Amino acid sequence: MNGPPVDISLGLRVREHVVVQVDSIAARFVAAAALFGAACWLIVILAHRHVQPDWHYAARLGWSLTILAAVALIARGIFLGRPVTTMHAVVAALFVLGGFGSHVLGFDLFGGLLIASSGLVLMWPTASHSRPEDLLRVWSLIDATEDDPLAPFAMQTGKSYHFSPAGTAALAYRTRMGFAVVGGDPIGDEAQFPGLVTDFATMCHAHGWRIAVVGCGEGRIGLWTNRAALRQSLRAVPIGRDVVVDVPDFDMVGREYRNLRQAVQRTHNAGITTEMVTEQELDAAQLAELTDVVRASPSGAHTDRGFYMNLDGVLEGRFPGIQLIVARDAAGQVQGFHRYATAGGGSDITLDVPWRRSGAPNGIDERLSVDMIAVAKNAGAQRVSLSFAAFPEIFDEKRRGRLQRVFYRLIHVLDPLIALESLYRYVRKFHALDTRRYALVSMTQLVPLVFALLTLEFMPRRRRLWASTH
Repeated sequence: MNGPPVDISLGLRVREHVVVQVDSIAARFVAAAALFGAACWLIVILAHRHVQPDWHYAARLGWSLTILAAVALIARGIFLGRPVTTMHAVVAALFVLGGFGSHVLGFDLFGGLLIASSGLVLMWPTASHSRPEDLLRVWSLIDATEDDPLAPFAMQTGKSYHFSPAGTAALAYRTRMGFAVVGGDPIGDEAQFPGLVTDFATMCHAHGWRIAVVGCGEGRIGLWTNRAALRQSLRAVPIGRDVVVDVPDFDMVGREYRNLRQAVQRTHNAGITTEMVTEQELDAAQLAELTDVVRASPSGAHTDRGFYMNLDGVLEGRFPGIQLIVARDAAGQVQGFHRYATAGGGSDITLDVPWRRSGAPNGIDERLSVDMIAVAKNAGAQRVSLSFAAFPEIFDEKRRGRLQRVFYRLIHVLDPLIALESLYRYVRKFHALDTRRYALVSMTQLVPLVFALLTLEFMPRRRRLWASTH
């Protein structure tokens, strides 16, 4: 017999109910006073030890350090503005009880660590939650957004959304380690963007989140540099350029396109043909063929990575506006395919991820891109975004300075996850470098922020493939 339905959202609201809101001058004063008092008490104990060397002070010193650590962690959370929820309070209380229990059982060091950690748990940052039911609202805004190659990536599973009061503009973000990281620019009605960002900053401040932005367009930096509205200072750091082909004017005439023409011609000589399909309309046979390519791809079939500039859910048909261009060899076997997302009512087409078999004929990626541009031209599209070129100046520079050499080596540390130089050598063939993109970051919290940004981009997530469910 089935029981009554469980309201999961109700349980979530109960756990995240704010029991103490610390965003006040009084709360900060109390935190500072408590921290000062704990520090003074530790000094008194150390001074008393110096005056009376035979005084048994070890236990008192241990307790003083434990309390000082807990108070310091709580004070830090208060100054960051992090609210205390029901879940925080319950778990922190359990840590304290566990600490006292460990002391009773004689595990003094472990007990002290538990009690000190209760301050960290009490002020642990809250997290945002994805809302899959918002997908259609977000898609309608993407479909109304022109000349923004990153707009379709707002649909990625796991992202949260902040909408303008009228619902005509939104931005996509995720939280990690107390940072609310925005991916790309706002979508929808451009006139609503300034108010949307200000309202988002107010919401983040209420949750104790610090803001960071990755993939901000050159013309949108001003949205994030109003320190009074954001209540924090962000610095714009250039991270690369969009690679956007101007579809109506694109051709492969001229010496500069020689390598591209040769790559495409090789695929014609090998008997490669291409076809367009809509991801949401794949039949069972097509789905099985393409799933086999994903599994055979050197990119890896079982995990997703990425947050800022790509989608997930390949071949699941979850997202609207997704088109696939498929390359078959002379025998009819699929050798690779590109996944494209659309925006602006079809005026903008953006490459998500290319897939190809290991050992597929050379030039397939170039052929798929060129044929997609031709399809876009026939459909009246204005722009096709092929990728994002990270740090192109470093790769183009022949005589790198000392700092550039350091960054060049650091970039290649990421080669097992993303080969940025190889990607740049590919997109450079199209001669389509466009406007710059920026990361807007707080320089005062750079180390934890860099860790949060890297884990958002490169932390693997399990991929669900069609063939695994059949």
